[in-house]
Amino acid sequence: AESGQAQGIIINPGALTHYGLSLRDALTDGGLPIIEVHLSNVYAREEWRHKSVIAPIARGQIAGLGWRGYLAALEVLVAQLQEGDKKE
Repeated sequence: AESGQAQGIIINPGALTHYGLSLRDALTDGGLPIIEVHLSNVYAREEWRHKSVIAPIARGQIAGLGWRGYLAALEVLVAQLQEGDKKE
């Protein structure tokens, strides 16, 4: 699916990662491929940060690479779109 000019979404949901069901619903309704990004390694932090309500609808999750995580997400998303690969 394509929405206007967008062909995918790279998102850092911040605090909404853990309980943002309305954000999850909006992302799902958009019908675009999603990659979730976190600047810090959320799995090296408090236990409650390990659960994401976005991860199950995302193609993947990148955490702990700082700002470079956004570049990695963009490279992966572009490659997947070019390959036509829905699930990698």
